[in-house]
Amino acid sequence: MVRSHAMPGRGHATRPTCAAQPDFEDAAGIACGQEQVMNAVIRLLSGGRVRPAVDVRHGLQAAAEWLARAQDATGCGGVSAYYDATKRQWTGAYPETTGYIIPTFLRYAQFSGQGDYQERAIRMAEWETAIQLPEGGVRAGTLDSTTVVPTIFNTGQVLFGWLSAWQQTRDARFRDSALRAADWLVAAQDPDGAWRRFASPFAVHAVNTYNTRVAFALAKASQVLQEPRYLDAAVRNVQWALAQMQPNGWLQNNDLEDNDRPLTHTIAYATRGMLEVGLVAGNDAFVDAAARVARAVAQTQRRDGALPGRLDSAWRPASRWTCVTGNAQMAIIWQRLARETGERSWLPAAEDADRFNLSIQNLAAVDGGVRGALPGSHPRSGGYMRNRYPNWAAKFCMDALMLQLEVG
Repeated sequence: MVRSHAMPGRGHATRPTCAAQPDFEDAAGIACGQEQVMNAVIRLLSGGRVRPAVDVRHGLQAAAEWLARAQDATGCGGVSAYYDATKRQWTGAYPETTGYIIPTFLRYAQFSGQGDYQERAIRMAEWETAIQLPEGGVRAGTLDSTTVVPTIFNTGQVLFGWLSAWQQTRDARFRDSALRAADWLVAAQDPDGAWRRFASPFAVHAVNTYNTRVAFALAKASQVLQEPRYLDAAVRNVQWALAQMQPNGWLQNNDLEDNDRPLTHTIAYATRGMLEVGLVAGNDAFVDAAARVARAVAQTQRRDGALPGRLDSAWRPASRWTCVTGNAQMAIIWQRLARETGERSWLPAAEDADRFNLSIQNLAAVDGGVRGALPGSHPRSGGYMRNRYPNWAAKFCMDALMLQLEVG
């Protein structure tokens, strides 16, 4: 049992929040905006204590159905990266996120008893194996990108999918793909544990602390494939990542674009990696570090359950919009800490984040690209994936909701 990591009482952020923007592109968006205004009025009149009514199971099912439509939209087995609400169109299949949707769909198939989600997950894994690059890596960007190069982060995320597919089916193709990917990752790692080669050409920075999520995949591979050197590589990476940590727990080199104001999305990537590698390796220092970051982020949570989309080096809100994916990922981390430490004080923050995300999920839209989806930002015109519904927001929302239902 990991030693206690109880979270002290949360102080809600006092920075004013950004109201929903009126320039929605469709009637469903206008209706959603009107509802948000009404909810805001109710909260003001009640001193901010009213929580919107949400149905966790209904929201979970709607997110799963949206991801299924995102897969069907590509016609290849992979999942469309996002739906563009302005253009009203799906984009190409995205190997990186399709990879980590695989374990989500396998889990949801068991959770819901709907076997078609397992079939969908296996089709995703088969597609990933078919497009794996000769050296074992996974390409950057979407399938319709003209740049075809292997990247560290994307390979780590698809490794999760191959491992889950192998465990579920015992199909040797998936084991072989996982081995090739893990071996490539280890070979590409620098002696100090960082990955400096094979950065994504679509990211601004070449060195990323959030690659601890790749370390998480290698730690899982060490268990599933019974290969200790994968865990050794994972531990080295987290040790390097902790050298990027400031005294207050904030992590340097930890954003896709702006390292001075990282997204909660990438903060959560880094934190989950530290936590899970720590649990697999039995390293309390890693778990302590993850809990420290998780506690700092929880202190920025707004009364409505959302987190600021970006946080600066003093853990101050650096945006008025929220990153919906980051909300879901942090909910997962808080629930994992509660489960592994036995400290239920982490759960209210997770439940509030889940509730917020469900409150902005449009379950009535006529447009199948919007119905059941989660936006990149809220308001939708915010600074992350503006006016788009990314598949990873739905994926992490599903993971968080399934954890919440399990915890009860």
